[in-house]
Amino acid sequence: MSLAIDLISAINQAIKNLFKRRITLRYPEVNLDIERGYSYDPKAQVGIAGYKGRHILHLEKCTGCSLCAIACQNIANCIAMVKLDVSYPQNKKSIFPQIDYGNCVFCGFCVDACPFYALFMTNDHELSSTDKKSLIMSPLQLSIPPVKKKGLVQLEIDDRGPYHK
Repeated sequence: MSLAIDLISAINQAIKNLFKRRITLRYPEVNLDIERGYSYDPKAQVGIAGYKGRHILHLEKCTGCSLCAIACQNIANCIAMVKLDVSYPQNKKSIFPQIDYGNCVFCGFCVDACPFYALFMTNDHELSSTDKKSLIMSPLQLSIPPVKKKGLVQLEIDDRGPYHK
């Protein structure tokens, strides 16, 4: 008797969900339009909501303190500090973070640890590659802002959610 009730309950649930609107997006034809990347305000000690995608590094603000590499909880140490041939007055050692996206889990701890507003996360999430070496981004590559891709259907997010037109 219990098996029959469970079966009827399952069929009832399937029929209820049969006519609901789909929540899966047809990527890459349809793309969410999320403008802001994740950042952190160290003075207020609060994270500012946004998409956790590729990092952007402001070389002129980075002091080479290595707090981002220390805060990275990844066992594979996806952030390494490398020396560049450029000099900035606030960074006397000329060392900057380099990020390995093959190991990064996009947790945002490195952004939270930066007290100088030098490291942010952007909304660029398309980082796939067939070569593992191209997933390692140097500080100069990180300093280039991502380019917004055109030609995709962008959905706006409002109080009803992202799945409407």
